[in-house]
Amino acid sequence: MIRIIRLAAALALTVSLTAGALAAGGAAISGEVRKIDESTGKITLKHGPAKSLGMEEPMTMVYRVKDPALLKQVKVGDKVTFEAEEAASGYTVTKMEKAR
Repeated sequence: MIRIIRLAAALALTVSLTAGALAAGGAAISGEVRKIDESTGKITLKHGPAKSLGMEEPMTMVYRVKDPALLKQVKVGDKVTFEAEEAASGYTVTKMEKAR
């Protein structure tokens, strides 16, 4: 019985640590929209450090967007916060909203 309790406690700890790591990995990045290309599903963003992507310095980059509808919600010059992930094909914006 004690072995089952220990196993359950270890499993619960593993799940909570994994969830925390995933939440930290999706940290929001502040940026500004520089260019929108709806035909290719890409957006150019000037942004500060993106530690969740391993980028310590501010830069301007072209990103793919996971959902093309995101491109219709912003215009050039808008301040945004976004989340992105790295894939074999490059970096992809997974969430984006106008900064408040």
